[in-house]
Amino acid sequence: MIDNSHFKDPQKKEILLRTLKKRNYDLSLAEKAEKLIVERNDLIQKTENLQNEKNLASRKIGEVMKEKGANSPEIKEAKDHVSRIGENIKEYKEKLADLEKDFEELSLAFPNILDEEVPEGKDDADNKVLRVEGSIPGFPALPHFESAEKHQLIDFERGVKISGSRFYVYNEQIARLERHLVNFMLDIHTSHGYKERTVPLLVKNEAMKGTGQFPKFQEEYYHLEKDELNLIPTAEVPLTNLYYDEIIPAEALPILLTAQTPCFRREAGSAGKDTRGLVRVHQFTKVELVKFTRPEESAREHEKLLADAESILKRLHLTYRVVLLSSGDTSFSSAKTYDLEIYMPGLKRWMEISSVSNFRDFQSRRAKIRYKNPDTGKNELVHTLNGSGVAAGRLLAALMEYYQTPDGNVDFPRIYSLLG
Repeated sequence: MIDNSHFKDPQKKEILLRTLKKRNYDLSLAEKAEKLIVERNDLIQKTENLQNEKNLASRKIGEVMKEKGANSPEIKEAKDHVSRIGENIKEYKEKLADLEKDFEELSLAFPNILDEEVPEGKDDADNKVLRVEGSIPGFPALPHFESAEKHQLIDFERGVKISGSRFYVYNEQIARLERHLVNFMLDIHTSHGYKERTVPLLVKNEAMKGTGQFPKFQEEYYHLEKDELNLIPTAEVPLTNLYYDEIIPAEALPILLTAQTPCFRREAGSAGKDTRGLVRVHQFTKVELVKFTRPEESAREHEKLLADAESILKRLHLTYRVVLLSSGDTSFSSAKTYDLEIYMPGLKRWMEISSVSNFRDFQSRRAKIRYKNPDTGKNELVHTLNGSGVAAGRLLAALMEYYQTPDGNVDFPRIYSLLG
């Protein structure tokens, strides 16, 4: 949720309109918000004027009562007048409540204000490659799903049988490797100062709203209607909402948290794209990194968060590149996002394995996460950041392609030697 001052302050309004244009949003969205604000302010003024009129009329009742007595016709007329004003005030307040609700719903449709460094573009084709780490592998490799099927490492058929398309079953060697990979990633991140948490996999609607999944993307996730709970799409949701409607002591910042969870996504990507393998599935395991910082520190912490996610890929000697997402590819809630894309020698293309985002105060405004600023003495919004550290399923897919034996199997001993 963006600050309402973007609808009032001319300079901030210009920034808002520039963001909407860069994100390919309809600029009429801002016009609708301004119209509601004007109507709201008009109603507030009318209500205040009527309240003042009612106060004056009520005082006059007392004056007339002293002068002409409680049973005089003037008293009845004055009381009727006050009653009519009260009815008008009630009507205006009801209209104002409806307007406030309409404005809140509309404000939730606004994306985050983009960082000035975000390049303008329509989609991922306009993303900016900042650097490449490592060399493009020249060795032949089977795509991970062919290796998995050939050597019975992953049972895709039984996954589909019990749950439907884009579900899978890891057989013993891959199941064991994922468990070791998760521990490997958690050990590295906790050594960097992140505090590990085990969090619920089901969260309330308010939690999804707090991090920006609801209401705009509500259809993309699994919802338990009877219980008003949702399967988490990422540990970002419960980790961020740990501080929902709280005031964090300034000395506690920055707060660094990590958790490994299954993640659930109803929308697993474009139809017909990546339908085989572990690239786009409905359930996967991921290690998540979340930060809460003071506003002036979030840009620096964003770069450190990127380095923390990169450390996993470096330790496993995987070729990857750092990409700054364009305006058309930057998520609704993010102000600035880096993607880490790993080169897949079997698929012969780059594949996203981590997104590292700075949300600034967009999520904290929704979730009411504040800190006591010692310089101003006021409660102010923190900045939130998160990144994948990293997605275990895609990391498995990469390792299955990088560390293959000549017959297309996986060189498990070599992988385990890297995990320590």
